[in-house]
Amino acid sequence: GPSLTKQLPLLKKYASKATIFCADSSYPILAKHGIKPDYVCMLERTEITAEFFNHDFGEFDKDIVFVCAGVVHPKAIEYLKGRNRKYLIIPRYLYFPIYIKLKYFDFLYNTPSVAHMACYLSLHLNHKNIIFIGQDLAYAENGNSHPDDYQNSANYESQMYEHILTEAYGGKKEIKTHEVWIFFKQILEAMIIKYHITTYNCTEGGARIEGTIEKPFLWACENLLHKDLNKPFEKLEPLSLNK
Repeated sequence: GPSLTKQLPLLKKYASKATIFCADSSYPILAKHGIKPDYVCMLERTEITAEFFNHDFGEFDKDIVFVCAGVVHPKAIEYLKGRNRKYLIIPRYLYFPIYIKLKYFDFLYNTPSVAHMACYLSLHLNHKNIIFIGQDLAYAENGNSHPDDYQNSANYESQMYEHILTEAYGGKKEIKTHEVWIFFKQILEAMIIKYHITTYNCTEGGARIEGTIEKPFLWACENLLHKDLNKPFEKLEPLSLNK
């Protein structure tokens, strides 16, 4: 969301102290600012989404794991293979993968957006705290739908849907959003209730996400991120049905 831009300097400062799950659309933005994510997630099946991987960032991509839903556009995998990036594919909970019994290592459930996918993975990797930044689910005051450096323009989604009002971050006013973002917000809220993992919303803007603890990003960094992590994380061997 639009609020991501203002959090980038602080994210860069504390990047070594947190596991960073990054949406596909934010990957080129983080690369531009020299912030290496640990995991980059892609969920959607469109070709325009695949283009987020059509970059050559050289050594920056080393040790990043690209996690793709099984429905992504073929060009996304083509771009990953072409530059020897590490990636894995996880099936979504859809009829075809169920029919051919791709159940051995489970599916992606309740992931209508790439943000939900990142949240789902962080939950199942047993992180003790989850910190949201850039999770606006609403328009910025200037009408932008995305960060300033967004590949397809900051106002890409500004007029795509009818605007409606919802409670803003902080609870003191209402903010413009649309029905799809409201749906995404409701799924996130349900996930927070279901999994009982402490979730901080440090977006400092956008819509209020019920169940999160609203804190400034600086507070979260200073109070939760105390030590450098041993990155890159230990390499896991491929699973088999015998393990």
